[in-house]
Amino acid sequence: MQLVNIGYGNMAAIGRVVAVVSPEAAPVRRMIQDARDQGRVIDATCGHKTKAVLVMDSEHIILSPLMPETIAGRMNPRKEGDPT
Repeated sequence: MQLVNIGYGNMAAIGRVVAVVSPEAAPVRRMIQDARDQGRVIDATCGHKTKAVLVMDSEHIILSPLMPETIAGRMNPRKEGDPT
């Protein structure tokens, strides 16, 4: 099982991530609130602003203080010699 650092030493399983999205859109905010009401939110922000939302295959929602692009880059590291 591969893990990705999602901020402040917190890790998530790469194989279980369905999507990494920005929390700015209204549908995403509703999805977070619905998951919070059902006890499916994992807050990994350590009190900082949520900048990315990881949607997991278990229907859990993980809140991260890192930008979605940062998490995506950590999930798919570029190998040396790969074209851009």
